[in-house]
Amino acid sequence: MLELYQAEGCPHSEKVRETMTDLGLSFVAHNPRRPGDEGGDVLNEQVQAEMENISGEDQIPFLVDHQHGKNHLGSDEIVDYLEDRYAGSRRE
Repeated sequence: MLELYQAEGCPHSEKVRETMTDLGLSFVAHNPRRPGDEGGDVLNEQVQAEMENISGEDQIPFLVDHQHGKNHLGSDEIVDYLEDRYAGSRRE
């Protein structure tokens, strides 16, 4: 299972969602807070705490790949990981 901690309206989160959709991946999206450079308003304290506990950071987007035991922070790192893991050598 893929879990994406993200925020609606965040361009970095959108980049990851679009990549996941293009790759045909199913995922669960969590919206712990609003986007913002200094961390937006927390919308769900429990989900925010889970994200910080797993990642050690208050940064979105954050991906958890349970099937492969991998966690990734930041849109570029996540997109690279998804393309390498789920699309092989395919590059757009």
